[in-house]
Amino acid sequence: MNLLYTLDLLGTAAFAASGALAGVRRNMDLFGVLVLGLVTATGGGTIRDLLLGDTPPFIFKDETYLYLSLCVSVAVFLFHRNIDRFHHPLLYCDAVGLGTFVVIGTSKAIAFHIGFFGSIMMGVMTATAGGMVRDMLSTHVPLVLQREVYASACLAGAALLYLLHFTPLPGNYASLIAALAVIVLRLLAIRYNWSLPRASHNEHAD
Repeated sequence: MNLLYTLDLLGTAAFAASGALAGVRRNMDLFGVLVLGLVTATGGGTIRDLLLGDTPPFIFKDETYLYLSLCVSVAVFLFHRNIDRFHHPLLYCDAVGLGTFVVIGTSKAIAFHIGFFGSIMMGVMTATAGGMVRDMLSTHVPLVLQREVYASACLAGAALLYLLHFTPLPGNYASLIAALAVIVLRLLAIRYNWSLPRASHNEHAD
């Protein structure tokens, strides 16, 4: 089991936990919690594979992702009252998952000979699409559309990986550097409450 695969599983578990927790907080039943956990953890990669024409999607080629997502979701459903003490660890795992998903999505697009913008889109989609579906199903404004530095960290990491692809740097090192860039940006954003600017709404008297 290589490092990237291990981090991918860690990120999958963290994403599944965040999705399941959103379902619990919206007072969903077990089935709803399982759906949100599974969609959050695997939705982005599944959409990516369908768009790239790589079928069946990765979750059916390696069902470890399915079993892990469902087991984590059940655990959150059963022990959600104790989940608050794991809030910060989940944020850190989520950041790791974000960086790993970006690298996997972008690398796969590069392997399919997709161009610069397309590869970045696939990387960002892999990392964020599942969370967007989770937020919409639980009637929240998607996190990537709010002020937090989230999707923008993914954009930076995906662009960095694409550019490193054209350097003599070995692929494993390029992937690690890009993933670390996303993780560090995300953790710094959490630590210092970084956000992108919003449009100001000035009210003028008639």
